[in-house]
Amino acid sequence: MRGKSENIKISVIMPAYKTEKVIKESLLRAKDVLEGMGYDYEIICVVDGRLDKTWEVGKKMAKKYSRKIKVVGYKNNLGKGHAVRYGMARSSGDIVGFLDVGLDLKTESLKMLLSHFEWYEADIIVGSKRHPVSKVTYPWQRKIMSYAYQLLVRVLFGLKIKDTQVGMKFFRREVLERTLPRLLVKTFAFDVEMLAVANYLGFTRIYEAPIDLKMDFKSSSIVSKGFANTIFLMLMDTLAVFYRLRILDYYNTKNKKNWITSDHLTIKNSI
Repeated sequence: MRGKSENIKISVIMPAYKTEKVIKESLLRAKDVLEGMGYDYEIICVVDGRLDKTWEVGKKMAKKYSRKIKVVGYKNNLGKGHAVRYGMARSSGDIVGFLDVGLDLKTESLKMLLSHFEWYEADIIVGSKRHPVSKVTYPWQRKIMSYAYQLLVRVLFGLKIKDTQVGMKFFRREVLERTLPRLLVKTFAFDVEMLAVANYLGFTRIYEAPIDLKMDFKSSSIVSKGFANTIFLMLMDTLAVFYRLRILDYYNTKNKKNWITSDHLTIKNSI
């Protein structure tokens, strides 16, 4: 893959939840970074519930930059995992990833992830707070919770990475074509389900890349939806993924008839 960036199309899905104040700048920053890397690209912003003026601001941006930015969405808030999958199912890139709308996670990190993707010839590249080159500023309470959760994930799923929760990841298209139809989690543990199922299916070339993150914990969606409740639901979702993977063998192709999916979340024929 190295040296062939001009032949590769990148799709970046940007889920947006109540981000009317930052969506314009966030989309522009992502566009500028991708523009300077020499890839063909598309940005698909998914408005996860029309709860403020995010939709209106986003559509203005899409109209202005219609060749590169698309804005789609739906009326009710259905969770970040649903938004990411909704966008991925509408993508056309050879490499498809997602980046949260917001200014906490610097869009310049896209360069590092895509460079690592090509260098490692990866199946999946994940942005990692624990990469030795990462620049990270976030509350100590979140660090403790993150360490504990990542230990749990490593024990349950055997993923050989130190961080699964940063809102920036890239996947080879084949990985998504095999993985998306099997997924169920719509909220905060959807990252773990995607990674665990991909690893289970044999896509084991999963690597970490450095990021630049300065988190405003007070403004995060975790706080706005209730910290304790979010942690509880995330833990329950994670254990449910383990149960489906290790006990029910739900993700096995032989159980395809039992997969709960819908047409708009399924990638068909490389779209």
